[in-house]
Amino acid sequence: MSKPSVAVHKFSSCDGCQLAFLNAGEDLLTLSGLVDIRHFLEAGLADEEAEVDIAFVEGSISTADEAERIRKVRAKSRLLVTLGACATSGGLQALRNLDESNEDWKQAIYARPEFIRTLAHAEPVRAHVRVDFELWGCPVNGRQVLAAVRQLLFGVNPLDERDKVCMECKRQNVVCVMVAHDKPCMGPVTRTGCGALCPRFGRDCYACFGPAEQANTSALAQRLEGLGLPPADVARRFLFINSQAPAFHAEGLKHYQPGFANGDRQ
Repeated sequence: MSKPSVAVHKFSSCDGCQLAFLNAGEDLLTLSGLVDIRHFLEAGLADEEAEVDIAFVEGSISTADEAERIRKVRAKSRLLVTLGACATSGGLQALRNLDESNEDWKQAIYARPEFIRTLAHAEPVRAHVRVDFELWGCPVNGRQVLAAVRQLLFGVNPLDERDKVCMECKRQNVVCVMVAHDKPCMGPVTRTGCGALCPRFGRDCYACFGPAEQANTSALAQRLEGLGLPPADVARRFLFINSQAPAFHAEGLKHYQPGFANGDRQ
């Protein structure tokens, strides 16, 4: 009996989520004994046209070529799983979506912007094709990726962790940085998955794992304003890594002011 086949595809991204596979070390070797990895450029395996049981996709859809390629990946995959913030909610590159002219950011970044060929918006994968499961995080961690693979291989839906970072802090007896130090922490509205990494080291959460279930974003926005953050900084808290996640996007736009995308402070 043949082993289930897996592919890992890259779109507009930094490769950080693919490294979650490679950083798994010995667990990756164990995984390679359970599945047939057909395509994974980061690991030196190249067969982009391979038909597979599970396709993992890292990165947002930012160009016309990528929009066409993701449709091909979907057609050749029984299951499609997005990896990380770029694939699930557009990632940092989706900040350019806030530039209504879609030209200012090109002029600010590139010496020859006339050569840039992009879609009007950087979008999550689900905006273009059906997605079977999403793994959030910037980056995802190896534990959640390997757990998802094992669960999918056994024919069960992977566990979708939606607990808030605040709950993880309580489980680990971490002092609340917002209460104790007045830091503008996003933990009350952000799903766990990182193990409350930033609060454990006294830093405020910046929402790299996206919105938690039933996130009360308006209440947190009011609290951030109470800590002294001006509207532009409140917007930045929501319109950052996961700016296209609906809950964060809607709240961020309430406080958004023109100039955010190119870094102007209003």
